[in-house]
Amino acid sequence: MRLFVFSLLLAAQLAGQTASELFEQKLMTRLRALDNQLDGVLGVAVIDLTTGQSFSFHGDTIFPQASSIKIPIMAEMYRAERAGEFRFSDPVTLEPKAYVGGSGELQKGLLKGPVKTTIGKLVTAMIEESDNTATNWCIAKLGMARVNRLLDELNLVNTRLRRIMLDTAAASRNEENVSTPKEMARLVEMIYRQQLVDPSASMDMRNMMGLVKADFRKSVPLGVDVASKPGEVTGVRCETGIIFLPGRPFVLSVMSSFVVGEDNPVPAVARLVFNHFERLANGNRFGNLGTR
Repeated sequence: MRLFVFSLLLAAQLAGQTASELFEQKLMTRLRALDNQLDGVLGVAVIDLTTGQSFSFHGDTIFPQASSIKIPIMAEMYRAERAGEFRFSDPVTLEPKAYVGGSGELQKGLLKGPVKTTIGKLVTAMIEESDNTATNWCIAKLGMARVNRLLDELNLVNTRLRRIMLDTAAASRNEENVSTPKEMARLVEMIYRQQLVDPSASMDMRNMMGLVKADFRKSVPLGVDVASKPGEVTGVRCETGIIFLPGRPFVLSVMSSFVVGEDNPVPAVARLVFNHFERLANGNRFGNLGTR
């Protein structure tokens, strides 16, 4: 009897679902299957920038951010600049002792001696080249507490800057730079909607993230613009950004940790979500794909 009642309730529930909802459930099933295959853990958050609707898979789980934490650092640098505390054209001289390992052209220059640059170029290097020397300079300029105050004001309470780049001692003490898929997706949505700092700053940040060549860009067809920031340390692969699919742009945040070896779920997730939105872009809400 109980099984019969349960079957009736399930049938009634399914009968009330739209084709779009069922299609979204199919995507969630595929994400679960990918998670089950991954030797690690996975979190995903998606925001449909056309409808404002969102969905997630382990979206409230806190993950390490690696270089993706540079997005809120960038935002606070823009807020300080807009407040008149400095100008992006202001000159900066970096001494060799400022050297931090990782990618970026600054590292090469600092091996030879002091490097003359500007604040604006340091912010760009932090995002485009994921330069850790530039990032640590920005953190020192602002102070970690100030970046976290911005995050509090934005109600992104699980997103925290706790250490400078490549501070392995701090990381071993669990002083990790962290966020959740939902919070990073919301942060990037603010950039898309020109609500982070001010409209001009949001456009600058969006364009700067558009310079990054990472997994999202590799996972979508040529000609589809992407603005994102990836992050990677041992066991961690993540990326958050905007995929400008014509007719159906969306925000995607993918996070993973405890990942073994070279395994990286970000490209597979990006392809799954892109294919989902491409289908939505080519049809009406009932799934007629010959309407666009």
